[in-house]
Amino acid sequence: MTDLLLLQPPALKPAEPPLALAILLAHLQAQGLTATAIDANLEAYLYLLDGERLATRAGATPETSLRRALRHRSASLSLLRSAAATQSFARYNTAVRYLNRLLALWNSRNGDERLTLGDYQHAGLSSFNPEALAQVASGGAETLFAAYFREELLPQIIAAQPRIIAISINFLHQALPAFELAGLVRRALPEALLVAGGGLITSWQEPLRRLDLRLSPFDRLVFGPGEAALTALAKGEVDDSYALADATTISFVPDFTFARLTDYFSPQPVLPLSTSRGCYWQRCLFCPEAAAPVHPYTATNPAELPDLMRQLAERYGVRYIQLTDNAVPVNMLKVLTERADELADLNWFGFVRFEPVLEDAGFVARLARSGCRMLQLGLESGSQSVLDRLGKGVRLESVARVLANLAAAGIASFVYIMLGTPGETEADAELTLNFLELHAAEISFLNLAIMNLPRASGLLDNPQQYGIAAAEPIEANNPLGLYQKFHSDSAWNRAAARRFLEQRLRGSAAIRTIVNRTPPLFTSNHAVFFTDSCR
Repeated sequence: MTDLLLLQPPALKPAEPPLALAILLAHLQAQGLTATAIDANLEAYLYLLDGERLATRAGATPETSLRRALRHRSASLSLLRSAAATQSFARYNTAVRYLNRLLALWNSRNGDERLTLGDYQHAGLSSFNPEALAQVASGGAETLFAAYFREELLPQIIAAQPRIIAISINFLHQALPAFELAGLVRRALPEALLVAGGGLITSWQEPLRRLDLRLSPFDRLVFGPGEAALTALAKGEVDDSYALADATTISFVPDFTFARLTDYFSPQPVLPLSTSRGCYWQRCLFCPEAAAPVHPYTATNPAELPDLMRQLAERYGVRYIQLTDNAVPVNMLKVLTERADELADLNWFGFVRFEPVLEDAGFVARLARSGCRMLQLGLESGSQSVLDRLGKGVRLESVARVLANLAAAGIASFVYIMLGTPGETEADAELTLNFLELHAAEISFLNLAIMNLPRASGLLDNPQQYGIAAAEPIEANNPLGLYQKFHSDSAWNRAAARRFLEQRLRGSAAIRTIVNRTPPLFTSNHAVFFTDSCR
């Protein structure tokens, strides 16, 4: 019998193994517990992309585009798992398109369900509605993952005979499949303790506590880090509380022995690694990390980071590491540059802030020598007034110097832009367009988006000050909603911002060039493999 079984449900990009499960697995085993993990997300995609199942689903007379995708299924999978994918962006793009076309075979005929390489949506059931979650958990409604759960995953879970089954639900498009899986497990193993945790569950902490809601069929919920809570559960050291929250123990060393690294959809195996939990800045007013942090910011010992990266690379035979921090702390970057020679044969990438230290060209050059291949940077806007209003703590002249230094050092930049923020005007959007065009030669990849205002946002503390005329209450039938609908105090609103994004930003030849070289669907997960095309 297994003490704990950790599960990652679909649907996420099947590009690398789940860090949360790896961290928990290492910690639980270090506590003397028997634990194992299953990446059911990867397994689900492989099940749905099985050739025989797809052929049956397609029928006897598939249309030409589908027939072509079926014919190239195996080659497309092989290409995405091969370094050959990086040699031709056109071939890579075609392979992704073929696989995505095949996944569409599983979409519901009424159009409610839609699956892509990393996203799952159900227009008929809301993940923000506890009744909808209970419906799939009870078997009253099914998702397109039901057959995989019943035929492949459930037998593995039963064979493990776990005392505790912990399901990690970090993103919205995991919610319905996760609750469906939990319901199947509950009926198959009624004596097992069912636990839900992860980022999405934690983001629901406030409404669940305020409304005194329980999420069937889970016996316990874990808010925030799960290391201490799951250990205490397994050792019988907790009371009968439905919700558990204990951030006294936070681990950083992962165990990926459960993951079949060569099965992931990635030209080279990538291992995720975190140097910190939470955000050290915590002043961006649009971010829940600033308004309602789950736990105090915590980081590993910077001196240990290079050794850990080296150990993971050697143990698992990988050369690519993704630092998954909200923003890699400056002291971590500094220690990487100090030990650059030891890391020179590795390739790493991750999120950072536009920090002053990156204005030092010599520092950035040393960062490149440490194996840094790409940095993801949240710029949000090319308007200084918007950045100041959002609390970004960034000056555009600094941004310009950082982008120039990264380009000069051969480090790719993946820049994130967010239009439609409260108080933004069309003139602000034009400034963003101008800034991107001016620095297009130094920007490697772009993510263009329209802002969703989190329900836990500092902008809502004084809405009029930030250009919010009114905010609508969270819908009563969707009490777990993550975002707040708001009305701007001017004619410039989300709809106008979306039109500007599609017509003006994407209409710019310079910006379109950057967008077109961003890997489709896998975006930042695979961009690091195509940095040579940006030089």
